[in-house]
Amino acid sequence: MIPTVDFFGTQVSRLIVGDNPVNGHSYIPELISRDDMIDYYTEQNLLAAMAEASSLGYNTWLPLANEFMLRAIRHYRNTGAQLNVIFQSFPAVDFLVNVRQMAECKPLGIYHQGTTTDGLCEQGQYQVIRDRIKMIHDAGIKAGIGTHVPETVLRAEDEDWDVDFYVTCLHNTRTRGAAKESSFITGKPKHLKFYMEDRERMFGTIRKVAKPCIAFKVFAGGQIFYGKTPVQVTAAAEGAIRETFENIKSTDLAAIGCFQRDKDQLRENAEIVWCITATG
Repeated sequence: MIPTVDFFGTQVSRLIVGDNPVNGHSYIPELISRDDMIDYYTEQNLLAAMAEASSLGYNTWLPLANEFMLRAIRHYRNTGAQLNVIFQSFPAVDFLVNVRQMAECKPLGIYHQGTTTDGLCEQGQYQVIRDRIKMIHDAGIKAGIGTHVPETVLRAEDEDWDVDFYVTCLHNTRTRGAAKESSFITGKPKHLKFYMEDRERMFGTIRKVAKPCIAFKVFAGGQIFYGKTPVQVTAAAEGAIRETFENIKSTDLAAIGCFQRDKDQLRENAEIVWCITATG
């Protein structure tokens, strides 16, 4: 089984499931396109992925709080299955309305969507973020912020934004001017390049803060697999997961999305974690 860690009173699998592929966010469009992802992830296939994940020891998802995911979570739980969720806010919906939608699913936490966090910080609108954190707390839910920028985590700590946890991207596209407004708002997919030198800076930040962190972009959106054979892909995945767990705190989590059409990525990633856990 995937090892677990206490997340505010709930034992959560240290590897949890992200949902970028479910919502068509491809960072490797030459290999798997947005259309490939959206066409594959009908609700039926998503519910099957949720069941597969549960059988492998994942007990938590990190979903975007859009209508598709909110309905799918409800329908999955209606079968009697257990599923923890830590929600990412959906920037296309009014924030307070979205908090109310998420609260109906009784999440373990809600975090302020990362690109939105970064954009507001760049505009100096820190109070907007703090006000939204309070909205989450007022709903009786643990509040986090997502970000691609290590300095934002440190600012939130130094200025006491009353954040309970952080959702931290291992790649910072903001400094290179590539990542602007969320594509949920613009409707335009972003073809971003991720740089491996960013990873250690965010790992260092994660280790500096005592609060739980959820590391994401473990595979650099799949870009670590460019030009590799199937055997090399598996080795690269193992290396990235091992690197992540060796560099985050024992109280932290990692999130990886899955595209199940061509192979069982959920199983492969879980088996890597099992191996890492067994060998130390």
